[in-house]
Amino acid sequence: MNMPINTTISHQPTYKMLSMKQLIEQTGLSRSTLYNMMDVKSKRYDPTFPRAIKLTEARVCWLESEVNAWLESKINSSRG
Repeated sequence: MNMPINTTISHQPTYKMLSMKQLIEQTGLSRSTLYNMMDVKSKRYDPTFPRAIKLTEARVCWLESEVNAWLESKINSSRG
């Protein structure tokens, strides 16, 4: 007797994290520009820029999907 095969697949979310080096490559912005955009005291501060995620005491990263959404919003606003 054939038993039905369970085809239910658990879809765990997968997160791609970007290091500062990868963030620089992804955005085309310099390290100092990125840090200025994250600094509320800077003239270049951008409150819409994705916040860093602290993975360990010495390591921060950015969620690629948030960076891509931010880039898309910049593209859309420049073409609007």
